[in-house]
Order: sequence, then C-alpha cells, then structure tokens
Amino acid sequence: MSAAFTLSRRQQGVALVETAICLPLLLFVMLAAAEITYAFLQHNTLTKAVRDGARHAAGLAINHSLRRFVLTPAIVSDTKSLVVFGDTSGTGTAVLPNFTLGDVTVTDVGGDIVEVRATYAYTGILGPVLPAFGLGSDLSLLYNLEASIRMRGL
Repeated sequence: MSAAFTLSRRQQGVALVETAICLPLLLFVMLAAAEITYAFLQHNTLTKAVRDGARHAAGLAINHSLRRFVLTPAIVSDTKSLVVFGDTSGTGTAVLPNFTLGDVTVTDVGGDIVEVRATYAYTGILGPVLPAFGLGSDLSLLYNLEASIRMRGL
C-alpha cells in the first residue's frame, strides 16, 4: 500500500502540467467552433433574406395585363427594405448588425428574371482583428459574406 501512495505523490503535479499544456489548445478549438457557427448562422440569415427579397420582387415585377416583366424603382426600393429590415416599410432594426440598403442590389437580368444580391461585412464574435500576442502579424477576421438569388417572374 505504501508503494501505491508514493506513486500517487509523484504523479501529483502531472495533472497540473497536462492542464497547462492542453487548456490553450482546447480554448482555441472552442473559440474557432463558436466563430464558425456564428458565421454560418449569419450567412444563413443573409441567404434567407435575399431569397425572400427575390421572391417579393419576382411576384410584383411581372405585369400580367401587359404580359411583361417590369422592375420599377418602387419595387427595387421595397425589395431592398425587405432584405435589410424584414419588411417593406424600411423601419425597425436590420436583420444583421451593420447591414444597410447600400449592401443590396436588385437587377433585371433579362428573360423575366430578377437577381437580388447582397454583400455583408462579417466581423465575427471576437472583433475585426485577432491579435497574435507578439508572435507575428495580427490576423484580420473581416470577411464578406455574399448571397445571390435569381428568380423568374411569378
């Protein structure tokens, strides 16, 4: 029994050393997983908003009485508001932080097809820059998320 006791006394500091070695790596993996998940959620929100805007524009731009596809400035404005704010009134908070009407384009690409495109400057959870803590140059976390949907007039 004394041999087991002396073995455990020799092993006492090993757990602390293992924790000190593994903890930074574990924290890095956890933060990377959180950052990737957040970017995926932001891109999913952007894509859904662009899809809703394209459906809105495609439904309104087709003129059934004239049998033509007409993309008016009012439809473009309403579509941009729908993509950014989630409604055509253009009020409220944006579906994504720092997302503006200037980030959205609505174009008639011909053949009764409308294209809605949005670009969102993603900064991430950690901010725009990840410091390298003196081990090199800092890493930029700025990334542009893009979504583009083409839809035929309904």
